[in-house]
Order: sequence, then structure tokens, then C-alpha cells
Amino acid sequence: MSSQPLSTPHTSSQPTLTPAPAGAMSARQWSLRQRDLLKIYAWYRVAIGLVLLGLFASGLSRGTVGTLLPALYLNTSITYAVLNVAWLMFLYPSGFRTTPLRIGSILSCDIVVFLLLIQASGGLDSGVGYLLLTTCAVGSLLLSRRMGAFLAAITSIAVIVQQLIGILYGQADTQDIVSAGSLGILLFTCVTALQYLSAHIRLANEKAEQERRQSIRLQRLTQQIVAQMRTGVMVLNGRGEAELINRAAQQLLGQQQLEDGKLSEALQRNLDALKRQPETSSGILQGGGHNEIRASITALGNEVSDSSLIFLEDHRKLTQQAQQLKLASLGRLTGSIAHEVRNPLSAISHAAELLGESTSISDDDRKLTEIIGRHSRRVNQIIENVMQLSRRQPPKTQRLDLCQWVKLFLSDYQRETNTQYRIIVRSPETPVYARFDPNQMAQVATNLCNNAVRHSHSATGLYYAELIVRLHPQRERAQLDFVDIGPGVDDDHKDKIFEPFFTTEATGAGLGLYIAKELCESTRANLYYCRDQQSRSCFRIEFANAEQIF
Repeated sequence: MSSQPLSTPHTSSQPTLTPAPAGAMSARQWSLRQRDLLKIYAWYRVAIGLVLLGLFASGLSRGTVGTLLPALYLNTSITYAVLNVAWLMFLYPSGFRTTPLRIGSILSCDIVVFLLLIQASGGLDSGVGYLLLTTCAVGSLLLSRRMGAFLAAITSIAVIVQQLIGILYGQADTQDIVSAGSLGILLFTCVTALQYLSAHIRLANEKAEQERRQSIRLQRLTQQIVAQMRTGVMVLNGRGEAELINRAAQQLLGQQQLEDGKLSEALQRNLDALKRQPETSSGILQGGGHNEIRASITALGNEVSDSSLIFLEDHRKLTQQAQQLKLASLGRLTGSIAHEVRNPLSAISHAAELLGESTSISDDDRKLTEIIGRHSRRVNQIIENVMQLSRRQPPKTQRLDLCQWVKLFLSDYQRETNTQYRIIVRSPETPVYARFDPNQMAQVATNLCNNAVRHSHSATGLYYAELIVRLHPQRERAQLDFVDIGPGVDDDHKDKIFEPFFTTEATGAGLGLYIAKELCESTRANLYYCRDQQSRSCFRIEFANAEQIF
């Protein structure tokens, strides 16, 4: 089975689930059944007309039909056969769509023809009268309940009147009146039974149709809910093919993990390993965009299927909860640090400044005082950064055009810096929307821009950086790259650069990238280091999908 994404169509608008009027679909289906019945009856009329004509012309029914008035029987059967063929040719091009008036005319024509054939055959003993049963039965199904009963009544009266006239002219006896009455009772019984069954069948069809519409409505509603979930949902069959997958799962896994509904070999091996775990069937997987995914597997196997239901969740959501606990503890710690460390540190720094202003110390001692002051300021900056983490407010996200926001940010950034930096912005002409807190993102972008221009200057002597905005086509997520022309991060340090207090510079506190990553993850964005297509050093922010609502 091919993959069926449960995501909404790749548009922002959602289909409305307006229920159809009650009975609308069942009435349409009933009309189709009426046309099918009329088609069968039209062919039946042609066949019965030819049979009645053939029986008389071949002499097989000699002494049964056409015994009293053979000329009337022959002319009537010929005319009836021709009219039936004409009616079939008239109804066939329109798909047997016609009006109740025309159906009534057809049935009335049949009744008149059969009455003439009964008269020509000498009465009801010929058996032609039983053809009226089929005509009245079809009328009870094709016409309204009242019209069907009226047609049966008119037919019964006509048969009885015909036999009374026969008695008056000596062509029938009193026994024929009993046969006519019996035929009338049979007609009414047949019509009543068919109308009763038809009404119950129609009610059953309407109830089944209402349940079908309700089932379709619930299915569409479920698909919309699953499509809008941030939790990825995926159903795999025994061959490792994705039978169902929502858009969140596609975005979490990435294009390289899922192609044409089939999982990559590496992902399939990881999922198989999770299934074989004896105690739990959940674990961490590597997804697209350098993010980690927590996968939980539930077996849906039965006697005929061994499918698995897999829930995929961004691991950052879980780490955020732990981060909140960590920040709460950090807040209490920083209060103690501010009281216990900053006051002695201020005294040390002030004493070093006074000592440096003294004229009685040597130049070597003055250099030592400068070292004390410089490291005192560094320790004070570390304390400020840690306190900033503890005082961080919950993000207030907005859905913004990242292209326009980057231009506004760069204008403010250039205005606040004393050095003229050469920073180039590359963005598409069409808007690229992302959901983030503009104040927190400005803090992140300032830190990354400072790093980019500083490393470019240390390597080439130029304060240079590039800001590149793009939309990832498969993951449907906005990306913002901070590119520099410096040497980049060593392979040995790639896994450590986002750890707190890790730095390769003598003057750095080692909290800049850590704070930037924490701020990004608070809005479900992902900050990681990579190389761009030209192998330049790049810090990339991959934002969460801007359209997901919960």
C-alpha cells in the first residue's frame, strides 16, 4: 500500500466538513435504483411483447391466446412490440431519466394492452391477466405509494368490468367474476407487500447512508486532527512500508529518512532494534535537520497483519521540561552567587584599581593589577550571563516573515555597533514565515553575528558575514544561516560548542552559544553547526513549522 500522508493538503486552508442534508445522498441512490429498475422493465416489455407475438404467430399457444378475436390479438401484439421498442430507444440515450408522468403513461399503456389481449383470448383462462401483476408491482416501486395503489385499483376495476361486459354479451360466465376478483385481491396484496418492503428498504438505506456520512465525517475530522498534531504518527506494515504518515512525522524524519513511503535502511534498523527491546519499545532516533526524535512503538498485529503504530515526538519537548526544572534550580543558585561572590569580587576589583593608581608600585606589579581587573570583569560577566538565564521570561511567539525581520534586525545591529561590518543578507522574494519570539531571536542573532564577524576578521582581517534565509522544501520549515569565512569549528569540538562554559578563547565566558541554543529550543527551533554548500562555516537555525497550531 502506498504512503498516504495524513497532512492537510499543502495549503493553509482546511477543508470544511459541512454535513450533507439528511436523506440527500439516499434520495440520489434511490433515483439510481429507480432508473435501473426502469431499464430492466423497458427490456422486459420488449421481450414480453415479442414473446406474445411469437406465441401467436408460431401457433405454439393455439387454443390459449387469441382464440376469440385473433385479429385483435395480432394487431395489438404487433403494436405493443413496436411501441416497446420505440420506448426503449427513446429512454436509452437519456440514461432512462424520465418523469413520473411518462412512467405512468407506460404502465397505463401496458394495462390497456393486456386488457385487450385478455379480451381477444376469451377471458382470464388464457393466463394473460397475470402479466398485470408485473405491471402493478413495477408501478408500486417506480411511482409514489398513493399512485401505486391507485394503479392497482384501476386495474382491478377494469378487469372486473371487462368480465361483467363479457357476461352481458355471453362471452363469459359467473366463474370469471370470481377469477377477476381473485386477481384484484392478488394485485392489491402484491402492491401492498412491495410498498411495505420498499418503504422499509428505503428507511434502512437512509439509516445506512446517515451512518456512512457520519463515519466519513469522523474519519475526515480524525485525519485533520492527526494532520495538525505536532506528534508524528506513522503506521508501518510488516514490510517496513509506511501505510499512514502525517506531516509532522514527515518533517521530523526528513526527506532522506523517508522516500516513496519506504524507510531508509538505517531508520528501519533502529526501529527494529526498538521493537526487540524486552522492557520498553521507545528510544531516541536521529531525525532530519540534526534533531533527535523519541519514538514509541505499539504493535497492531493480529492474525492477518503485523502493522505497527509509531509515535514520533521532538526530543526537545521533553528536554524543555527538564530545562525548566534546571532553570528553577539555577535561579536559586544565582541568587546565592550574586550575594556571596559579587560583593567580594567587587572589593577585589576595586582594590586592584586603587593599587594600579598608586605611584609606589613597579611596572611589573601594575601589570599584575591589570590581570586581576581583567579576570574580575570576566567572572562578573559569567555571573551576569548565568543570572540572565535564570531571569528568562517565557517566549511570546509570533508568526512573522523571516525575510523582513532579518532586514530590520540587521539595520538595528549595524546602528548599535561602532565598527562597520560587511554583512550580506540573501533571501527569496517570496515571504518565508516562521514562528518565534522576536526579542529572544534578536538576542540569538546578535550573538551569532558577533561570532561570525569576529571569526572572519581573525582569519582574513575582514569583518564579514552572510545571513541566508530559505524555506526547506521537504520539511516545510524556515531556516536562517549565519555564515562566516573563518576556519570553522574543529571536528573535536563540534559536540562541545553548545555546552555551558566551553570556550576556545581566553576572553570568552563560554555561555553565548549555550544561551542561544536554549533560547531557540524554547520556541521549538533548532540551532546547530554545519558547513554550507561552499564548505564555509555556518550556524543554522531551523524553525518549527509555522502552520502547526498545537
